[in-house]
Amino acid sequence: MAIAAPDPLVVAENVRAALAEDIGDGDITAALVAADTRGHARIITREAAVVCGRPWVDEVFRQLDPAVTVRWHCSDGEQVDAGALLYELEGPARVLLTGERAALNFLQLLSGIATRCARHAALLDGLHTRLLDTRKTLPGLRIAQKYAVRCGGCHNHRIGLYDAFLVKENHIAACGSIGAAVATARRLSPGKPVEVEVETLAQLGEALDAGVDSVLLDNFDLGGMRAAVALTAGRAKLEASGGVSQDTLRAIAETGVDYISMGSLTKDCKAIDLSMRFTQQPG
Repeated sequence: MAIAAPDPLVVAENVRAALAEDIGDGDITAALVAADTRGHARIITREAAVVCGRPWVDEVFRQLDPAVTVRWHCSDGEQVDAGALLYELEGPARVLLTGERAALNFLQLLSGIATRCARHAALLDGLHTRLLDTRKTLPGLRIAQKYAVRCGGCHNHRIGLYDAFLVKENHIAACGSIGAAVATARRLSPGKPVEVEVETLAQLGEALDAGVDSVLLDNFDLGGMRAAVALTAGRAKLEASGGVSQDTLRAIAETGVDYISMGSLTKDCKAIDLSMRFTQQPG
C-alpha cells in the first residue's frame, strides 16, 4: 500500500503534538517581542537536498495564526542546491519565532529522508527492482516518513500491521506450517496481500505452493537469490531483506528480485541543515 499524499488529519495531529511539547503553556522568549511587531523570514538550506515537508510547515503556521503568509519557492520532491531559498514567511513576529523550530524540525527530518532515498534509488537506475521502506519509523511519524520515502523516489512496504500480512518465523511456528498460516490469512482477511518470510529454498517452495502474493528472502546470499528467482519463475513477487547496504544494493537488484527493503531509509536518517533568517518589518 503506497501513500500518494499525506492525510491532512494526520498532518494536523503531528503538528498539534509538536507544538504542544514545544510551547507548553507559552513561549516566554517570544513574549520579549512587542505584540504588534511584524516580521519577515527567509528559510534556506545549507546543503543540497530533496525537499519534503511542505504540508507540515504550512500546518504549523495555520495552527499558530492563519494570518501568517507562507510563500514557497520549491515543491516536495524537488532537488535543490545548497543556499536555495525554500520558503518565506510574513506575519506577526512572535508567531514566526514561535513556529520556527517546529516547522524546521519537520522539514529537515523529512527532507533528510527524501534525500537519502533519492541517493539510494539512483543506484538502481535501469533495473526493475524497487526499493522499499519498512515499519522502522519514529513513533507517531510513520505516515510522514513514508511520504518522505516516496518524495525521494522509493516505495512503501505495508503501512502497519493492518493492511497486509507478513508471516514470519514465529507466526509459522505458532500456526504449525507455512500452508496453515497462509490458509488462515486468506480466510480471515480475503483480499489482503499475503507475504511470507523464508530462510531456505525449501521454505520458498512451500510458500509458492500455498499461493502467497510475495516472499521475503531473509538474508539470502546472491547465489541464493538467483536460485530463488529461477525457482519462483514469476509465481510471486520476491523481496530481498537483511544485510543490505548502499554498497550491495545494485548487486542484489541484479539477481532479479522485485523488491529490496531497507529499514535504514527511515531509521538512520540525517536531518538536512536549514536556517531561518528573520528581519523585522516596519509597523
